[in-house]
Amino acid sequence: MKDLTQGSITGHLLTMAAPMAIGMLVQTLYFMVDLYFVSRLGGTALAGVSAAGNFNLAVLALTQMLGVGTVALISHAVGAKDREAANLVFNQSLVLAAACGAAALIGGVALAGPYMNSLGADAATVAAGTTYLYWYVPGLALQFAMIAMSSALRGTGIVKPTMLVQLATVVVNIVLAPVLIAGVGTGHPLGVAGAGLASTLAVAFGTLLLGYYYTRLEKYVSFHPDQWKPRMRTWKQILDIGLPAGGEFLLMFAYMAVIYLIIRGFGSSAQAGFGVGQRVMQAIFLPAMAIGFAIAPVAGQNFGARDAARVRSTFRTAALLGSAVMMMLTLLCQWRGDRLVGAFTTDPEALAVGTGFLAVISWNFVCSGLVFTCSGMFQALGNTWPAIWSSATRLITFVVPALWLSRQPGFHIEQVWHLSVVTVILQALTSLWLLRGQFRSRLAFAG
Repeated sequence: MKDLTQGSITGHLLTMAAPMAIGMLVQTLYFMVDLYFVSRLGGTALAGVSAAGNFNLAVLALTQMLGVGTVALISHAVGAKDREAANLVFNQSLVLAAACGAAALIGGVALAGPYMNSLGADAATVAAGTTYLYWYVPGLALQFAMIAMSSALRGTGIVKPTMLVQLATVVVNIVLAPVLIAGVGTGHPLGVAGAGLASTLAVAFGTLLLGYYYTRLEKYVSFHPDQWKPRMRTWKQILDIGLPAGGEFLLMFAYMAVIYLIIRGFGSSAQAGFGVGQRVMQAIFLPAMAIGFAIAPVAGQNFGARDAARVRSTFRTAALLGSAVMMMLTLLCQWRGDRLVGAFTTDPEALAVGTGFLAVISWNFVCSGLVFTCSGMFQALGNTWPAIWSSATRLITFVVPALWLSRQPGFHIEQVWHLSVVTVILQALTSLWLLRGQFRSRLAFAG
């Protein structure tokens, strides 16, 4: 356990954000590796896997529901020096993870086909995406166990073990991808099915590795089978905080699905270009997301210790750090956006769409960083409902105008990107306003 209620706030944020950024980059590399090797199979396969990758956001929403609640409650318990409560939350999150994982496995297999049929530009794209999902869904289901264990560590201020485990899983994925996708060394290529299988096997390895860490090295929170009987009160506490955060990611899933639906008429190359551009953007967001994720345990422990001044200082420091990082990344996309997209596709149309997407969308990076920072603070304060209200405003202000624009004569894709920039600015302003209200109400103990 690491006490985050003492010492430099900037130091704590950077110390936690650095390994988390590496860990999230490693996690993003799962899909990047798949895209790289799948792109060698042709534009249709790339479009299918790109569209299928958006399905990951739906599962990520469910894992966040579990992870955010676990981090918040354990960080509050650590701040209050209540180890017994921290252990109870951890073990109950494991039970909840098992239930959610089983539901995700069944639901993912059942919905893979209908999901791809609704978004795919053509039959070949639908077939490629569906096949990929069938083999990747078991790995997505295993993510729940990994999230429960890694979130508990994050709540106690420990992040390096999770980073190392994620790094190991990506190494496994990188080794398996060319073997299973292209048949290197075996002569039996599995194509897009191999991409999904490689990721699933890598996640399974990481889950076992993280479980081994808990049995051998972790001391503050640990496996206690006597606490595995479901306790509805603890589940309710986890879900009260986690459900809105999960809903926030579901809204992101809906937002991306609407874009895929709108640009479907431009063909599989346009979908492939947007898919690559979106994944590059997500990778670029990782430093700001890491800072946002670091806020939850740092501010959460200080909230548990009832130190309002350090909670507010955590937000100010994180907002400045995140904005500075995102400004530099904006300049990178304006300067070398074509190089970033060109690493994953040589199709001229897909390259043009992806590069154009980054050129416009990068202007909302600073505002996106502020949204991540506010979301982290809502988690730390134990009330994530404002985050979902903020996300809902973006979905409403984007979806209705976007669908209307798509039906107008002369509609072109760039209009969607410009609309997205405007809606993110509005979301950032909404998040800041809502956070100000949360500070007034939930930090009242400062008096």
